[in-house]
Amino acid sequence: MTATASEFFSLGGDLPVRRIGYGAMRLTDTPTSRGGGTAHIWRPPTDRAEALAVLRGAVELGVNLIDTADAYALGGNEKLIAEALHPYRDDLVVATKIGNTRPGPEEWVPLGHPAYLRQQTELSLRRLRVDRIDLLYLHRIDPAVPIADQIGTLYQLQQEGKVRHIGLSEVSVPELQTAAKITPIAAVQNHYNLLARQHEAVVDYTAEHGIAFVPYFPIAMGEHARPDSPVATIAAQIGATPAQVALAWLLHRSPTTIPIPGTASITHLAENMGALEFALSDDQFARLTAIGDPVNAA
Repeated sequence: MTATASEFFSLGGDLPVRRIGYGAMRLTDTPTSRGGGTAHIWRPPTDRAEALAVLRGAVELGVNLIDTADAYALGGNEKLIAEALHPYRDDLVVATKIGNTRPGPEEWVPLGHPAYLRQQTELSLRRLRVDRIDLLYLHRIDPAVPIADQIGTLYQLQQEGKVRHIGLSEVSVPELQTAAKITPIAAVQNHYNLLARQHEAVVDYTAEHGIAFVPYFPIAMGEHARPDSPVATIAAQIGATPAQVALAWLLHRSPTTIPIPGTASITHLAENMGALEFALSDDQFARLTAIGDPVNAA
C-alpha cells in the first residue's frame, strides 16, 4: 500500500502552507563558508544578487513558508527576505525566531528576558516590513528565566496584534506542555531527520495535537546514500533522488511535519520541492525507518 502525504497543512488552523518550506539560514556569509553544521551564519551574503534570486525562485516554485531568525546575520537575513519578497504574496507565511543572542560568530546564547524578547520582536517587525509576524518562535528557552515569563511575553505580543501564531524551537514534550498551558503553540522546530531521531516523542505529540512539527536540517545523507544503501535503492525504485527520499520519509512520518530544507541553489530547491510528488509504501517507509537508531542518533 502506498500512503500519499497531503501537500498542505493548516498552520495554526488558519494558514495553509505546503508541507515543504524553505529555510533561509544558508543565505549568509560567503558561498564557501555557509555549508555544514559549523557555518557561522554571521554576515549577509556576499553573493547578494544570487541570494535574492533564490528567495524569489522559491516562491515561484510554490514555497509559501519561509523560515528565518533575528540571529541569522544579526538581522540581515530578515532584511534580505523583505528586500526580495516585500510586498508579500497573500499566501506567503514568513516565520522568524527571537531569543538567541550572537556575541560572536561562533556563539549562540539564549536570552529570554521579557524586555529583550519584546525589543527583538519590534526589530523583526521593522526588518521584515510587517505589522504582524505570521509565526514567531522562541528560538531557545533561556534556563535562567522562568519559562512562564518567556512564553507570557510572546502571548502579550500576540494579544497586541504583533504576532499571529507562536512556536517553540528545540524543546521537549514537557516544555511544550508547560508552554501550551499559557497559550496555544502552533509549531515546534527541532533538529530531526532520518538519522537524527532524538525527538521521536515530540513528533508523536505534535501529530496527536495538530501542532506543526518543523524539522530543521531535515536531510542527512552521508554514507546512508551510497549506491547500495536503502535510501539509494528506494530512490531508484520510485525515480527520485536520495534527498527527495529523505524528505518523503519525513512527510510520511507524521501528517503535521513540514521540513524546511535550506539551500543557496535554485536547482537543489526545485529538487527539494519535488519530494512532494513522491510517496513511500509502508514497506519502504519501514526499511528507511530501520536506518536510524533513536537511542544512538547524533
